[in-house]
Amino acid sequence: MKPAFVPALIRSVVHMAWMLVTVVPWGIIMVLSSIRVRGKPLWWMAVRWLGWVIDGARVILGIEVRVSGMENLPSGATSPAILLVKHQSTLETFLLPTLMPHPLAYVFKKELLYVPFFGWAMGRLDMIHIDRRQRAQAFNRVVAQGKGLLAQGIWIIMFPEGTRIPRGRKGVYKSGGTRLAIETGAPVIPIAVSSAKCWPRRAFVKYPGCVDVSIGQPIPSQGRSADELMREVEAWIEAEMHRLDPEAYR
Repeated sequence: MKPAFVPALIRSVVHMAWMLVTVVPWGIIMVLSSIRVRGKPLWWMAVRWLGWVIDGARVILGIEVRVSGMENLPSGATSPAILLVKHQSTLETFLLPTLMPHPLAYVFKKELLYVPFFGWAMGRLDMIHIDRRQRAQAFNRVVAQGKGLLAQGIWIIMFPEGTRIPRGRKGVYKSGGTRLAIETGAPVIPIAVSSAKCWPRRAFVKYPGCVDVSIGQPIPSQGRSADELMREVEAWIEAEMHRLDPEAYR
């Protein structure tokens, strides 16, 4: 047993309790507010709860966040962007909306809509939920909705590996995000996140430490093939992961 396991376990229990206690009233307020409030104002209401989760991670779990590359994000109220992010844990799912100057639209499986309170609130936001069993129709839906959301200044966020990947490992990068970028003409923003150092994949116990978020320069999508563009994204993210967390790649 790790020497720090027991205090980390206690802190993790307290943080989970904090999330559960706050998500119930938040979910109810979100659903009720959505009767009269929609769009960006509702999004920033949602981000408030995510901020509570991240603040709780800092205060209760001892997880600090260090961000670099914010200057690489496009400026302008309706400047489009598609964020392609390394996926190691739930932490970046909660964290990135609190960092970004624009609302984000996640592309996620529709089953998440049935999660009590959290899923109900997500269903009231401008997100793209898909049925993975209908892949062709699902991508057409992503493109159609993505174009409309990008035109409103809402950025699309996707995890190209498709699922959470263990620390120090690399998944299969799928080209759905770069296909969407080419279809919409939006630039791709690669993002590397070393979240598994503190919040491991599918683990209940979290550990104190510093999580790095590195935002790369925009990569234009015009005139590119989806596979070629994804290889460039993959190369940048994986190289950056080695730099951010060299211990994991020894």
